[in-house]
Amino acid sequence: MAVPEISIVVPIFNERENLPSLVDGIRAVARTLAPSELILVDDGSTDGSTQWLDQAHRADPWVKVVRLTRNFGQTAALSAGFEHARGRVIVTLDGDLQNDPVDIPRMLAKLDEGYDVVSGWRVERAERSWSRRVPSAIANRMISRLSGVRLHDYGCTLKAYRRDVVEEIELYGDAHRFLPALAASIGDRVGEIEVRHRPRAHGQSKYGLSRAPKVFLDLLALPFMLRFFNRPIRFFGGVGLIAGSLGGLVLAWLGYLRIFNHQAIGNRPVLLAGVLMVLMGVQFITLGLLGELVIRAYYATKGRRAYHVRRAFVECTPGHHVCGVEEHIRLP
Repeated sequence: MAVPEISIVVPIFNERENLPSLVDGIRAVARTLAPSELILVDDGSTDGSTQWLDQAHRADPWVKVVRLTRNFGQTAALSAGFEHARGRVIVTLDGDLQNDPVDIPRMLAKLDEGYDVVSGWRVERAERSWSRRVPSAIANRMISRLSGVRLHDYGCTLKAYRRDVVEEIELYGDAHRFLPALAASIGDRVGEIEVRHRPRAHGQSKYGLSRAPKVFLDLLALPFMLRFFNRPIRFFGGVGLIAGSLGGLVLAWLGYLRIFNHQAIGNRPVLLAGVLMVLMGVQFITLGLLGELVIRAYYATKGRRAYHVRRAFVECTPGHHVCGVEEHIRLP
């Protein structure tokens, strides 16, 4: 079977009533595109979606199904879809019919303008509930500010990626919403286009205020992942130096009072504070050194590199098997 140019990845969790319209809509659009494949990731559905997906695959091998053992969440489902995708370009969208497959050709056209990631922007949101719109607006602003990548709608699942982008980034937690920011952190070009957002026809939304604490915790980790993942000593060591220096100054001042002014310092709370800050400094610096060892093991064990190659001009020399220009080199 020919390798497809485009892989369309859709995470599915209890969307039985939406599946027929979803697959028909994607199939109609896919006929106008380059050779493609549809990968539906069953994220532990319990409403009959699993049986319908099996029947759809038997009826049309173009529909491929990846079944997870239980509900792992959207990030894990997308990661599983990326692993099984074979296309040069990967498009993702939700399985609830709120993303319109008709927007896929426009996203691919935007990608061809030189972008590595194209993110959808749901200008006219179908839902009117403040419990979804307000947290979403706050999260978008915070992610944009922390990452420096200004997007209006990080939460929109409708996105298009070049294959090497998803191969270079490991997903964790709910990090699928941060993929554009993570891609930009390694030099990939991120674009955005307006897309349609349709009201949910069947089923119940999987999103709400209950997800807000999880997103907030992931936001706390985002700055570290973007700026200090390869150099943890600069983060933890910096905090340790500040804490240790402040503690050292406090102890030096108390020592001056004790030696030259003959004042008692044993009963002063600031003495305990100074000692604690010095100990904190030592602990943070030690944690940074341990982090450096972990990062070195992370790169060494799987042959990873601390850089990402977009384009390389390779001269033909004796003993080399690759010559000319290598574009978007795949990393191990």
